[in-house]
Amino acid sequence: MPGERPAGQVDASAPTGKDRSWQSPRHWRAINSIDAHAAGEPLRVITGGLGDIPGDTMLEKRRYAGRHLDHIRRALMWEPRGHADMYGCIPTAPVTEDGHVGLLFLHNEGFSTMCGHGVIAFVKVALECGLLETGGEGETIRLDTPAGRVVAKARYRGARVASVSFRNVPSFVLHEDSEVHLGSVGRVKYSVAFGGAFYAFVEAAQIGLELLPGSFRSIIESGEQIKRAVESEVAIRHPAGDPDLDFLYGTIFVGPGGKDGVHSRQVCVFAQGELDRSPTGTGVSARAALLHSVGKLPVGESITIESLIGTRFEVRIAELCTFHGRDGVIPEVSGSASITGRHQFLIDPEDPLAEGFLLR
Repeated sequence: MPGERPAGQVDASAPTGKDRSWQSPRHWRAINSIDAHAAGEPLRVITGGLGDIPGDTMLEKRRYAGRHLDHIRRALMWEPRGHADMYGCIPTAPVTEDGHVGLLFLHNEGFSTMCGHGVIAFVKVALECGLLETGGEGETIRLDTPAGRVVAKARYRGARVASVSFRNVPSFVLHEDSEVHLGSVGRVKYSVAFGGAFYAFVEAAQIGLELLPGSFRSIIESGEQIKRAVESEVAIRHPAGDPDLDFLYGTIFVGPGGKDGVHSRQVCVFAQGELDRSPTGTGVSARAALLHSVGKLPVGESITIESLIGTRFEVRIAELCTFHGRDGVIPEVSGSASITGRHQFLIDPEDPLAEGFLLR
């Protein structure tokens, strides 16, 4: 008969009573999240299942998470629940009197110190899903991160968050116009700048690299190679004197932009060969410091930087600053995000791959 279902066939659109009432065993761990992306780069916001993370500073909380929650990071970022380019954040209690929330960022290698696309996506999720009660049009949201204080604002379209801007931590140039030897390529010029993490900036053309989606494997391989080479030749020291900030996070390749007023294209390879789909919020912050240092970006002027897939962030220098005796800038980055899902992840202790695995 028309419309009849063969015996034994399941109608996935009509769950059975057992499907609706099933609950995981109590000894399984359940972790809740709301997922989003900013300019194509994912962010998994952990909303429940972890408990409090102790620490008087965000760097202390980051150290605690690295020692005690790394198995959770692997379970949520790696396969089969995530993938090699997954990214996430854990909201925590703030560590400052006026802070609204603290943020820890996690990826395929460990816990980051700051993440710009993560701030944009988190604010979108937090305001639209009720994780934060503050944040009306023009209101500031004060975020505590391991790299320092970040202040964000949301722009609304009706009840929806249309875009988010944030003033980042002080950003500055550490090394300018240095050279490193890169295998058969020879000497490669680079600069190192900080925008919440340290990056080595390289003009893609000097190593014959095209910043196009089809070149993603070559981009990852070259980025990893340059990162290792720079690390072997240059000491990375943050002027605040905290060794937890003294590391090179990744390589950013720079090339010409497309049309419609795009200033340039930049592509970031970070952590364990992760390829950022966004222009990288901390990366455009560091880039702003680099451009200002050579007189190519005055205070107050906005530029648009695009990613490997053509998505965009805007950045401007909101003000100049002096940071631990070093000249720096306060960048303001703007972009948009979208919510992609809500999940409850279950960790069966008998699962031989409970803590995940990673293929690259």
